[in-house]
Amino acid sequence: MSVISSFLFFFAEKIRHVNLIIEQGNTSTKVAVYNKKHMEASFVFKDFGVEVIPSIFKEYPLTKGIYSTVIDKDDELVAYLESNLRDFVFFDEKVSLPVKVQYKTPETLGRDRLAAAVGANYLQPGKDLLVIDAGTAITYELIDASGSYLGGNISPGMTTRFRALNQFTRKLPLVVEQEDVPLVGTDTETAILAGVVNGIVCEMDGYIDLLRLKYPNLLVFLTGGHSFYFERRLKNSIFADINLVLTGLNRILEYNVED
Repeated sequence: MSVISSFLFFFAEKIRHVNLIIEQGNTSTKVAVYNKKHMEASFVFKDFGVEVIPSIFKEYPLTKGIYSTVIDKDDELVAYLESNLRDFVFFDEKVSLPVKVQYKTPETLGRDRLAAAVGANYLQPGKDLLVIDAGTAITYELIDASGSYLGGNISPGMTTRFRALNQFTRKLPLVVEQEDVPLVGTDTETAILAGVVNGIVCEMDGYIDLLRLKYPNLLVFLTGGHSFYFERRLKNSIFADINLVLTGLNRILEYNVED
């Protein structure tokens, strides 16, 4: 094989596994490009639609893709992806998974929750795992060492709690996150700040402590937009990985589509 032929073969092998990952959430959409297991690029869009995608196709030789959404499916986007990708997966309850789901109503299970569980299981196989996703909502997902997704919990996220106190009361102000959080507030604003942030920290640490009574070797992943905000505030040791859902989606895509 000539040098040029060898280079072309290597280049073809390199681009053969370029994946497009789309994670559409409640407030923003994350888009990532993976070459096999490696993330090559990522983007965040507040406003997202089919008009955004062509520029990414021009930049990267995409061959496979997966689209996950927790809001209404964008049919125009799905049609574009189906026409421009060799292999495309719309992530719904019919898609095969590398974990066993024991949730009683899998059709109602948020795709982001499930993808985070798959991502954690992929990064730490054979371990009991708790995934905490701190975003608009705070979700808790439990995966045991056999690779079974056992279920999870949902509670309001930090920003959601701040807004709820402001919107559903007559006089409480709207407070935003801050770095310095007292244990006990000394005025209304710091009382809200301390109540919300410390309440979430106690909630997270409380779940971890309770679950470790049953799963002593439990590993904990923290992800989501506020993951790094809470990482240093928790007393328990955790793995902070803001791209855990994207990792899980890429794993699901690879699991369903052969090269």
